[in-house]
Amino acid sequence: MKKLLLIDANSLIHRSFHALPPLTTPKGEPINAVYGLSSILMKLLREHNPDYVAAAFDRPEPTFRDDMYKDYKAHRPPTANELVSQLIKAHETFEKFGIKVVEKVGLEADDIVGTLAEKFKNSETLRHTQGDNFELKIIIFSGDKDNLQLIDGGKVFVELLKTGVSKTITYDKALFLQEYGFTPEQLVDYKALIGDASDNIPGVTGIGPKGATDLIKEYGSIEKIYEEVGLIPKEVLRKKLEAGRESAFLSKKLAMIKRDAPLEITLDDLKQETLDREALKKYFEELGFKSLVERL
Repeated sequence: MKKLLLIDANSLIHRSFHALPPLTTPKGEPINAVYGLSSILMKLLREHNPDYVAAAFDRPEPTFRDDMYKDYKAHRPPTANELVSQLIKAHETFEKFGIKVVEKVGLEADDIVGTLAEKFKNSETLRHTQGDNFELKIIIFSGDKDNLQLIDGGKVFVELLKTGVSKTITYDKALFLQEYGFTPEQLVDYKALIGDASDNIPGVTGIGPKGATDLIKEYGSIEKIYEEVGLIPKEVLRKKLEAGRESAFLSKKLAMIKRDAPLEITLDDLKQETLDREALKKYFEELGFKSLVERL
């Protein structure tokens, strides 16, 4: 079975920046996030040995979610200059690892990952171009739990960073069900109710994680909840839901990862190139990554 690795680049770089102490290149440029990213990539390529890889990036321009809700991510502080320079540098880092970078104005990295996963998870379609016996396993690597909504049976798995930049946990549908009590597809309904402070998604005022989980288990989706909201016996809960109807449906749209973005990319475009160890060694030496040179 072939393996496709989809990397949520922005979440990895942000996690590395905040998890690692300040580091600088021999020229005095901040470089801790790129160091963390490089360390993670070495581990990923060694452990997974993927046949195809893509790194998805956010763009600085507004996205379709900003058009939908002007306060989307409004509470986030501006990105530190030390991180901005490393986000730019990270594009070069992926290139040195032979990994294709994918980004598109108006989309977030999650939407690119979601679209590529959706595009390539259908083995029947791929067999027309790759051969009758072609099978593909898709692994999404991220530090962002939003990607868990993309889990799909035995086709799409999500490997999440747990703490710092070294420990991870891989979710399939069974583990997700065990931990959350509902399916990966219902994660957007859950977020529609509880909201998401990090992205400034409002949710329904007064509905917390336990209440949201109970509602999802009983009704399945916010559409079903609001079809029967008048029959909910608890008056306090019913009033909260009725007051938050508009916010709930908006929040679901904001939380849902796009899976049909117009990306003209074939699977062959994402073939993992043979690692040029000498070029990568030289790159690490220029950045002052002595420990990574030794690992390489």
